[in-house]
Amino acid sequence: MSYSRNPRGVEKLDLHQDAALSLQGGSARRTVESRYCPLVSEDRYTHGHHESVLRSHRWRTAENSAAFLLPHLETDFNLLDVGCGPGNITADLAQLVPGGSVTGIDRSAEVVARAQVEFASHTGGNLRFEQGDVYRLRFPDDQFDVVFAHQVLQHLTRPIEAIREMRRVTKPGGVVAVRDADFGAFVWAPDDPTLDSWMDIYHQLTRRNGAEADAGRKLKGWVHSAGFRDLKVSSSNWTFSTDSERSWWGGLWADRVTESDFARQSIEYGLCGPADLASFAAAFRRWVNEPDGVFIVVNIECLARK
Repeated sequence: MSYSRNPRGVEKLDLHQDAALSLQGGSARRTVESRYCPLVSEDRYTHGHHESVLRSHRWRTAENSAAFLLPHLETDFNLLDVGCGPGNITADLAQLVPGGSVTGIDRSAEVVARAQVEFASHTGGNLRFEQGDVYRLRFPDDQFDVVFAHQVLQHLTRPIEAIREMRRVTKPGGVVAVRDADFGAFVWAPDDPTLDSWMDIYHQLTRRNGAEADAGRKLKGWVHSAGFRDLKVSSSNWTFSTDSERSWWGGLWADRVTESDFARQSIEYGLCGPADLASFAAAFRRWVNEPDGVFIVVNIECLARK
């Protein structure tokens, strides 16, 4: 692939402003100091929660998205899943710690409500979902054996601050496990200059939101800066190559580039117009029909022990 990378080192915009918001169900603990009251950040999520976005999130499992963490789990662990989205990975993790508990949090009340309904019949009895903000977790210090965040840090204006907060609620000896894609390392074939343009616009958009599309390569540095010294870095890929894989991946991105918040924000910021977005969708559909087509999503993961 031969797209021109965007210049790096651009100073991030800090778009974070706090707004008080009570957790549903009145579950805030009285023992937590007031500075940890649940607030929801105003970081702008580049993707939003359109069906095409959630279609991708629902495909994720503990096996295909958290394999680097699984060997470190014990059956009685208490685990926090930050930015849990629709809860598929969260529910998988709950099955692996039947003697412990798993709490999934997301800043979107709508997404949390959907997860609560979707997994209301979870048989383990050790799974719950609630609204929360990674910058101000409502939990006391040293609460969890594992704090996990999947594809979250790339969307934050202050990822190091978020990791510090995740570290705070992790028990001594426990682990913070984070995994993020690196858009600048994505590989696809055959070459398509329109997809190159899509990638360029995606980087411009995330920079406007104060986020980092190439978060994967930065995870180690962020985790170090958050106070960790005992950490392990690894990588793993999602590969879409078969007819069914191409149809699914290309189809959801064809929808995302015209219907999700990516489309609305790109137009709002003046980065491109509806015709450009339509051309991106057409390029993804062309790729779907390429028998030799392949798309590789590179992910970096970091497991850090407190």
